[in-house]
Amino acid sequence: MPEERTRLPLLEQREIEARIVGPLIRAFARELGEPRALVIVRQVIVELARQAGAELARNLGDQGLESFARTLGRWCENDALEIDMLEKSPQRLSFNVVRCRYAEMYRALGLADLGASLSCQRDFALSEGFNPDIQLTRTQTLMEGAAYCDFRFRHVSTETAETEGETSTSLDQPAPDQPGS
Repeated sequence: MPEERTRLPLLEQREIEARIVGPLIRAFARELGEPRALVIVRQVIVELARQAGAELARNLGDQGLESFARTLGRWCENDALEIDMLEKSPQRLSFNVVRCRYAEMYRALGLADLGASLSCQRDFALSEGFNPDIQLTRTQTLMEGAAYCDFRFRHVSTETAETEGETSTSLDQPAPDQPGS
């Protein structure tokens, strides 16, 4: 019978990882130089996140943006993130993170300079692993000192199909709901 594992809240998991990986990264940076060490760290973290995204999609049995949105609860466990939801649809998921306890934790551990490499960059690879047609745009993060993180996910193939459908039926005329029609 398979052994059942206790699942830690993600914030606690990231703290355990940071307490181990942070000193290792610092040691490798002294030996290899910080730029080279960070490139290696980022490559490993990105690949792990991509694999986690693919596993998440397999476990959910669906790669849609709505299914992806339902996983936000895992990121937010124990008030790890405070989110202002802006849009949630099959094509788009937009929200701002106005408080990030992950960033606070990295700062408290003296790892503020590594927080983006250890956590923030995971987001892009996770969504790509979940579904390559889901594109994340983010221009700022709390970890980097911004007032909020701006997450903007969109399902690219769905939007492309809708846009192509409008274009092919409009014959270069504005659609009925567009200005000028």
